[in-house]
Amino acid sequence: MVWKFLRPLLYVILTGLGLLGNIFVFVNYMCSLGGGNEKKSVQLILISVVLTNIILLLSKGLPWTIAALGLKTCLSVLACTIIIYLERLSRGLSICTSSLLTVVQASTISPRSSVWKRLKPRSAWHILPVLLFFWILNSFISMSLLNVIIITSMNTSFFIKTDLYCFTVPRSQKINHIFLTFMAVRDAVSLGIMAVASGYMVFLLYKHHQHVLYLQNSKLLYKTPPEMKAAQRVLQLMLCFLFFYLTDCWLSVYLIVAPDPVFILAHVQEFVTLGFAFLSPFLLIHRNGYLSECWQAR
Repeated sequence: MVWKFLRPLLYVILTGLGLLGNIFVFVNYMCSLGGGNEKKSVQLILISVVLTNIILLLSKGLPWTIAALGLKTCLSVLACTIIIYLERLSRGLSICTSSLLTVVQASTISPRSSVWKRLKPRSAWHILPVLLFFWILNSFISMSLLNVIIITSMNTSFFIKTDLYCFTVPRSQKINHIFLTFMAVRDAVSLGIMAVASGYMVFLLYKHHQHVLYLQNSKLLYKTPPEMKAAQRVLQLMLCFLFFYLTDCWLSVYLIVAPDPVFILAHVQEFVTLGFAFLSPFLLIHRNGYLSECWQAR
């Protein structure tokens, strides 16, 4: 009885506050887009991350919220196809743009003699073709929907979220395995790049911390450069992303493999899927000093 009341409340909080937070950050980034090339590059990527969060919350969080509130609505096959397509597209874009963000930030704070410095974009607008490539790549991978049958039946088990939702059945297992391979390679490459770039940033931040301690012991004044503060913010975002991504993967494997899975974990996975999209804008609001620039200018 408590869960029936708590579940729709959590969905409303995750989806409603998540949308408000992401829209707020999106508007502020668009308003304050400017500054140096390093700042513009990171801002453009973060705009893409926030836009991806909005798409995920609208395509996945909103239908779940409507279903949890008991508002039964029969979706057509076309509506189900659009929802599932946007959901898959946003999940792919999320991991790709997060990986790009770590690389750009690592190249920004790296020393001039470092190999990472060569990866630094010369202009902020050089980021746009990369982001466009991510949209095309993930749009292609999400076309795996052409190989599935969309079913909108309400009579399914709790593993398939069909209170309002629909689910898919592959037409050809061979084609399905090909698209799954593309997804696995994309995720593995993105996670590998993210891990290497994040580890490099941790190393640079550690050296910077040691340098600050030395200057403090020498009684010299030192102000942390904004690039280092931005790197700390990006690392927080990446840790947040990795936590929710890996937890979601573990729960997905468990629910598929376990002969008698725990019922509550199926619902926990639903909330974990929306976790990064909900939490990331508030991390940016808390850590990002220039979100309020346009309001100060006004």
